Amino acid sequence: MNKIKAISLFASAGIGELLIDQTNIDVVGANELLQKRAECYSFFHPNTEMYCGDITEEKTKDYVVNMAKKYNVKMLIATPPCQGFSTLGKNKVQTQFVKDRRNFLILDVFEIIDKHDFDYILIENVPKFLEMFFPYEDDFFKINDILTNKYSEEYNIDIDVLNAKDYGVPQSRARAIIKMYKKNLNWSMPISQKEINMEEAIGHLPSLESGCESDIKWHTAKVQNDRAILALRHTPTGKSAIMNEVYYPKKEDGSRIKGFHNTFKRMVWDQPCHARTTFSGSMSSHNNVHPGRLLEDGTYSDARVLTLLETFIVSSIPSNIEFPKRSSDTFIRTVIGESIPPKLLLEVLRTIGR
Repeated sequence: MNKIKAISLFASAGIGELLIDQTNIDVVGANELLQKRAECYSFFHPNTEMYCGDITEEKTKDYVVNMAKKYNVKMLIATPPCQGFSTLGKNKVQTQFVKDRRNFLILDVFEIIDKHDFDYILIENVPKFLEMFFPYEDDFFKINDILTNKYSEEYNIDIDVLNAKDYGVPQSRARAIIKMYKKNLNWSMPISQKEINMEEAIGHLPSLESGCESDIKWHTAKVQNDRAILALRHTPTGKSAIMNEVYYPKKEDGSRIKGFHNTFKRMVWDQPCHARTTFSGSMSSHNNVHPGRLLEDGTYSDARVLTLLETFIVSSIPSNIEFPKRSSDTFIRTVIGESIPPKLLLEVLRTIGR
């Protein structure tokens, strides 16, 4: 069977497409704004033509459309990072915000859709994307209303929120999935799978303390400050050090750090991992601390964030992955946090034609 040729917009570093070769989709072209991410994308996907440029500029849109025509592309994949309006009301009078097209990158996606005959279109984003308002025909509408108005005569439009934990990813990460496909074609939603908890996913890996290394590639613990380590050693699995009465996170001057109930918090073994955000390398961010094990002295092990290997596993990223040289821990965690888990994208694309 001939593969369906696709173009990926807002492609970032290409993390979400790491398993796409297991589908009937061949991404032949991609666009990304940031040079470092574009170079990383090309590292992972050397056979894909990458154009690094601003999608709001006409020359970039023209390049993308020309790529689509050159390769006879039939599918568009887009994840526009977009603020939109969370409400109408006060935001409606924020003139500068409205005039800045960078706040409404989905509009640039529409322009590309209108200039090429795609059979399949996948738009994915955070769930809140579905509740935002965007400028359209001198007013503001939610994305569902705009898509229905513009494309419902030509395309079937299916919109849903899928959680990665329901599709073979040991991580609770919800994504808004918008599928558009020609009326004579089929594209069903994926079938849910058994949840994988953290014990099943990373429980076999050796325990590590702050700054320690192992003989396993990517399984090295980030260095944490001693004050946070002390607090987390006295924090049980599933609890936050913020709630400790004696051993709580402290500033350098010894004063107590204030935070929410899910900061400096250990995850639990019997559930999927919490969503990996761009701040997954910080214990002070939400739900980032390793679950730990109770030790004989009454303290808990692994006062640290997940290693990169553990982060790969809970994000459905192959554990034997290589990154471009000089890719920092922060860069790797950031591009993972920005991306849809590859296994979720795989499951969504596998059902094309069904």
